[in-house]
Amino acid sequence: MKKAVTYEFIHECKQTGARRGIIHTPHGDIQTPVFMPVGTQATVKSMTPEELKEEVGAQIILSNTYHLYLRPGQKIVKEAGGLHKFMNWDRPILTDSGGFQVFSLGELRTISEEGVDFKSHLDGSKHFFSPESVMKIEEDLGADIIMAFDECVEYPATYEYTKQSMERTTRWAKRCKEAHKTENQALFGIIQGGFYEDLRKQSAKDLISLDLPGYAIGGISVGEPKEKFLEMLYYTTPLMPKEKPRYLMGVGTPDYLIEATIAGIDMCDCVLPTRIARNGTALTWNGKIVVRNATYERDWRPLDEKCDCYACRNYTRAYIRHLIKSNEILGVRLLSIHNLKFLTNLMERVRIEIEKDNLLNFKNEFYKQYGYTK
Repeated sequence: MKKAVTYEFIHECKQTGARRGIIHTPHGDIQTPVFMPVGTQATVKSMTPEELKEEVGAQIILSNTYHLYLRPGQKIVKEAGGLHKFMNWDRPILTDSGGFQVFSLGELRTISEEGVDFKSHLDGSKHFFSPESVMKIEEDLGADIIMAFDECVEYPATYEYTKQSMERTTRWAKRCKEAHKTENQALFGIIQGGFYEDLRKQSAKDLISLDLPGYAIGGISVGEPKEKFLEMLYYTTPLMPKEKPRYLMGVGTPDYLIEATIAGIDMCDCVLPTRIARNGTALTWNGKIVVRNATYERDWRPLDEKCDCYACRNYTRAYIRHLIKSNEILGVRLLSIHNLKFLTNLMERVRIEIEKDNLLNFKNEFYKQYGYTK
């Protein structure tokens, strides 16, 4: 039987071991490594699908199972023909399992072996997620790549609880595989284990034995110091199969994207570019600028003179600052286009440097230019 999603290896950077590849999906190919914009509620905030494709160059976007389950409900999305038709997006889509959102509810949820009872953050109504029900929701949503239901533990967490949680995540992944029936979807497992190497190793071993089409690293970039993040990233990634896509969840700052790539990751996602846009912040090749600050009141330059996005081709920092200060929607839209395009351009450059066996040199140059100390 033909697999819904496959990974094609192209080149390994001789300087770093970073991978250049292609992920083949039912809705098109994804050049990797790739940054994936997040469309939590079947929309990347303030962006049209045409802008995402033509201006940003997004290859794949994410949507959120938890939020779409609560509204409009997966039945509505299924009646519309699935997420692709519902949101007018004809490229690949990945849906997470909602696990992170459910577990971030804190006292509003209760975990058992069967699943999670939780109260909606919208109206306090009671709901229940199990591996089987999440698979049904994700099948109804119809994404190309769907994630297994897992538990993401907080940082810090005790060894005992992290071990218990990791083992439950593995059992849930088995139930997800048994429940998942849609052939044109790929079910990815999520490696957990907190910040304990032996637990990460066991999680990877157990999940890989399920022979799923791809694997993700979950439970890092959850508030830990950067050195802890890097330690676990570089320990865990080599445990993942080379012949399948490798996904690092919830990462979107330029330094973390580059480090993830060097570690051997193929896919990353984060809400960061649109979230900081709403706060009046732009990513540039010379570091972040907070364009709402008074220093940009008479700055007639584009956000980034090295950027070719719609905002930089047509508008000045002074004008965008005016929009942000006036609470005009256009300001957020222009910053969102720019930030998403910046990360798309960054990853395109990373792919080029991998093929040139020059990624480490590029990292050092970028860090110096961007203003990173390490």
